[in-house]
Amino acid sequence: MRALRALAGLAGAVLLAAALLSGGSDSDPSTPAALPGLPPPFLGTAVAGSGGLTAAIDSYGNVVDLRVPGPAGTARIDNSYERQSAGTVPGNTGIVVAAGVGEGDPRPLWEARTVEQGYRPGTNVVVTTAALDGGGRLRIEDSAPASAEILVRRLTLTGPAGQALSLSIRVNLTDGSPARCVASEGGRAAGSTGPDGTINLTGSGRLDTELDCAFGKSTEVYGIGADIRTETQRDRAGAADRRWLAAGVRLGPGAPPWARALYERSLLVLRALTDRRTGAVAAGARDGWAYVWPRDAATVALALKASGHEGMATRIARFLDGVDLGAAARFYGDGEPVPGRPAQGDAVGWRRGADHAGGLPARRGAATWRGLADYGERSGDDGDYLANAIAAGVPAARIEREFGAGDHLVRIAGEESSTLDAAVGWAVVPFPRPALRNEVTASLRRVLASRGPYGITPSLDWPGGPEPWAAPTAWVAWSFAALGRRADALTMLASLRRAATPAGVLPERVDAETGIPESTTPLVWPHAFAVLALTELWPPLRSAGPDRPDTLNPW
Repeated sequence: MRALRALAGLAGAVLLAAALLSGGSDSDPSTPAALPGLPPPFLGTAVAGSGGLTAAIDSYGNVVDLRVPGPAGTARIDNSYERQSAGTVPGNTGIVVAAGVGEGDPRPLWEARTVEQGYRPGTNVVVTTAALDGGGRLRIEDSAPASAEILVRRLTLTGPAGQALSLSIRVNLTDGSPARCVASEGGRAAGSTGPDGTINLTGSGRLDTELDCAFGKSTEVYGIGADIRTETQRDRAGAADRRWLAAGVRLGPGAPPWARALYERSLLVLRALTDRRTGAVAAGARDGWAYVWPRDAATVALALKASGHEGMATRIARFLDGVDLGAAARFYGDGEPVPGRPAQGDAVGWRRGADHAGGLPARRGAATWRGLADYGERSGDDGDYLANAIAAGVPAARIEREFGAGDHLVRIAGEESSTLDAAVGWAVVPFPRPALRNEVTASLRRVLASRGPYGITPSLDWPGGPEPWAAPTAWVAWSFAALGRRADALTMLASLRRAATPAGVLPERVDAETGIPESTTPLVWPHAFAVLALTELWPPLRSAGPDRPDTLNPW
């Protein structure tokens, strides 16, 4: 299996390079233009799911990535990262809805007048609404019940009295499997995907349509047509999300509404991207990100422990205990290593953190950290890095000796002129070194001074560009909170909130000037750190277990 995947990945990379980077022929498709203030089409900006089937929805209501079973499962819709970067995503990628009012042809929502996106409160049901030319309005609700391998879409199109309405739904599954989607109105079948994967519907005044797409075993269980009972499934998905939230702990007294909203949405993102059966945590619902990174998964386990979801934390820890951390930097949903990126120096330390969160005995053995890449994962950039040393458990005295530069710590051992790294905050939490308090505090204050409106870059001379990254912004907020520097923590969280989408989810990184997402959205890592920062600032009244989050803080 491992060899086949490696060969497939290599072949795919060669073919994509030839197809996308061979000169930019005029015959190549072009990604449709974005509406003002929104990301381009086919970049996911919300995720539907509850640990089973996982669907990424872009700002225009298109399903642009879909995996089953679980968020790190097999891709049925796989929107190529290379095509997104090259701007050559075809306009029929995934599941695209077009709508029309009057006699014109239906048009996709990237040609609408305005589009907005959010969630049904307390759920992972994604709601996209668009204002159309001709006075029409389209609302799309997406849900994926954890108990079934189906995607449920409710489409409601309204327009002026007497005006013709039309919907065109094109379904293109990039794994080569046939499209199995059915539209129904009022419980009666209204159409199904034909040979070209398209469903066309017409009406007047109002079209209220359920689109049901079945995958995997659900295709046999549910079949097609109204038997899927979409209304029940959609409501069941939302109710299950609310019950799951209620089973955890709430922020303590004094938490403002914005903090409670960020906490709740962050937990729901963690639920959506954690396999409910195996504990495999996908970093994001996107090609190239739908893998398990030990650091991301371990942080999710810490956040779930802090929020009262100990069972999920334990499943994540068991998954990480079952993978060979020396084989790769990331892993498939079945635990097999993903080729292309070698093991990294922080993985063993993060797994120990996950074991603690999950109540499992930590594995013995020294962590190898020298001569390896750090969390930045830049190709060929191996060395002796601060982040790896902190995660690996290197004693404070040695860290000070190797990374000290006056009153602060630097990124590369023995190089006092090297940059200052935001990962210095890891020496506060979750890998505390109280003996380094002065150096860590001075370093974090310099990081804070580099903050822009939407956050910080991972290091002060980050070579990847000026785009702020949500994860380091969030973990520095947690570090300041644990240090008792409440005002500084709130300052970092203010930047993090500005980087969030209108739906409340956190991208990997955003444009430094506009705050528009430029990469995977949502990403679990910043959401997990946000939960940890918020529980540090407003500790829950009910303990998540014998180790209350506030009593673990040695600072």
